Amino acid sequence: MSGLGYKIGRQVRDARQNVNLLLCTRRGMPAVEIIYPTETPGPLGPILKARSTSIYHICYETRNPDKVLKILKAQNRAVTLTSPPQPAILFKGRKVSFYIVAGFGLIEILERE
Repeated sequence: MSGLGYKIGRQVRDARQNVNLLLCTRRGMPAVEIIYPTETPGPLGPILKARSTSIYHICYETRNPDKVLKILKAQNRAVTLTSPPQPAILFKGRKVSFYIVAGFGLIEILERE
């Protein structure tokens, strides 16, 4: 990522998911979260093993997660909660939640401060 002009943040270990995380940022570009397993696989283990290098979800940041979900549902999208809002260590305790959106895939909603 540094070869593409991104600044690589410090490694963070998410004990809840048993993964290591790096947040890479570049002005004017989307942030990229790199996720890789720890010694003991967690709930993301099967995804990371099956897809060693891939984009498997997109994260949206919002002040109003409920409004985002209402908009998706208004578009006749089936939205299934896969992980309820909980503090994320990578985002300094801000809450994240995950949803499967029919016809799209997995999304993460990050609550903006």
